[in-house]
Amino acid sequence: MFYYINGKLTHLAPGFAVLDVGGVGYRLTVSGTTYNAMPPRSASNPPSVRLYTHLAVREDDIELFGFATEAELSSFRMLISVSGVGPKAAMSVLSFLTPEKFALAVCTDDRKTIAKANGIGPKTAARIILELKDKMLRENGGELPSGGGALPEAGAAGGPGGGRGKLSEAMEALLVLGYTRAEASAALKDMDIASMELEEIIRKTLKKLMKL
Repeated sequence: MFYYINGKLTHLAPGFAVLDVGGVGYRLTVSGTTYNAMPPRSASNPPSVRLYTHLAVREDDIELFGFATEAELSSFRMLISVSGVGPKAAMSVLSFLTPEKFALAVCTDDRKTIAKANGIGPKTAARIILELKDKMLRENGGELPSGGGALPEAGAAGGPGGGRGKLSEAMEALLVLGYTRAEASAALKDMDIASMELEEIIRKTLKKLMKL
């Protein structure tokens, strides 16, 4: 129904924000991530903000959720698509993890990190990874851009062995985090893939990308 709302930020508290749009105050439930992203509020001159929205309609309630970025909105919708994960649990995850850190945790099977969110146990974290990992990777693809070379075949010398291979999985995880194929390919170049676990590969690659 709504994709985003632009308005004056008249109220802000942990868990919710109020945007004034033409004299109408819209109350939006927000995560800790969005709360922290909001600009300082001034009663005399409230700042204008845009929140991307999701309207949840239940039998006994209608609730409007607001997110500072489209990436967080996308993460929220992915989370509530998981069986047994409702809006409250999804907001708990996104209050603990930014969309980028959430995607990284899913793509690296880091259930311990996801389980640290309030109200999310190990079983729920495992189910989130099980239902979302392939979807995240599939939506972003793994091919390099034209002329950028090809990923080593699984089991090839210097490349990863078995399945899609660690190099391919690392590439896909970086794409999910918002880097271009060219950036990810350059960062992965000359890295000793065979001697490292996937999580270590991604961690070291992210450090290289942050220095660029």
